[in-house]
Amino acid sequence: MNPAELRALSFASADQAEEIARAEIYGLLARLFLAPPDAALLAAFAVVVTEAPEPGAFLEAPWQDLVSALRAGSPEAAAAEYEALFLGVGRPEIFLYASHHLSGFLNEKPLVQLRSDLAALGLQGDRERGETEDHVSAAFEVMRYLIAGDDAAVCNLEQQRRFFRAHVQSWVERLCDVLQAHPRARLYAALAAYTRAFVQVETQGFDLLEA
Repeated sequence: MNPAELRALSFASADQAEEIARAEIYGLLARLFLAPPDAALLAAFAVVVTEAPEPGAFLEAPWQDLVSALRAGSPEAAAAEYEALFLGVGRPEIFLYASHHLSGFLNEKPLVQLRSDLAALGLQGDRERGETEDHVSAAFEVMRYLIAGDDAAVCNLEQQRRFFRAHVQSWVERLCDVLQAHPRARLYAALAAYTRAFVQVETQGFDLLEA
């Protein structure tokens, strides 16, 4: 993600700009949960906008905290934290998979249902990523596609609502709880706080859509 893409994360008011911002936020979250930020991404955050047009906007404070954590970090520190939390030797400290948080086990029914829902959308997992489709980064990438993709039959609010309810809202805040409570989480605690706030905003938006 480069500085031009990060500028899309500013708090716009026009509908089209808001949709671009939503898609790019999902893309940023996917990138940060898939791998630790590298030097180029950290450099991009040195110039990203942190102020909302209206002071006190709901996402402003957690966004500023995330930006501060990224600006204070280094590629080496971010990589060490990512490995300690999500990789490590044997069982990781924190699982980034929906099946674990919804069923207690990996590769269980939530993954089967997700694969079925992806197939109905004409999508399939990226085998080169080395992660199953229920990895949190994959769920965020699907949301990004459903917002920004060109196929209007698939990329629309109704499909976003269905996928979000089933495969994001159902478990991502649980992941954020675990991350924020972990004593070794610093950068990723800030990411969890922002992710939680963003998911709450999305939830409210879809609630209004259904009202």
